[in-house]
Amino acid sequence: MLSLSIARAPAATTERIVVEAYTGLAIGGVDPVAYFTDGQMLKGLPEFELMAQGAVWRFRNEDNRAFFAAAPQIYGPQFGGYDPVDVARGVAVAGQPRLWLIYGQRLYLFAREDSRNAFAARPDATARAAAAAWPALRETLAR
Repeated sequence: MLSLSIARAPAATTERIVVEAYTGLAIGGVDPVAYFTDGQMLKGLPEFELMAQGAVWRFRNEDNRAFFAAAPQIYGPQFGGYDPVDVARGVAVAGQPRLWLIYGQRLYLFAREDSRNAFAARPDATARAAAAAWPALRETLAR
């Protein structure tokens, strides 16, 4: 008997938004609004999907989907979900939905715990450096 095991699709790092390579799901199907409303990482549901910015976003409920649709720049992860510490260095490394932080009313995802810790130690400086590096880095990523 042949047994197939399907591993979770790795995040694509050649896109302007971090998405799962095979599903197109942004941030692994996690509801980006739930970080703000519930203070935790919660999976979105297929019945509350929205296509935006070339990615499929999932939400826990209709309200969260509506909040995101009205203000994706607020609720979506900064720098397309790439780790801001790496972005500041000019490198696109996909952030992980389980490693997150809200700073300045914006969501940041991190690739590693040490990146999150470094950002938390100097959030203003790191966010400014990442914001300065992002436009050039973003242009190197696929549309």
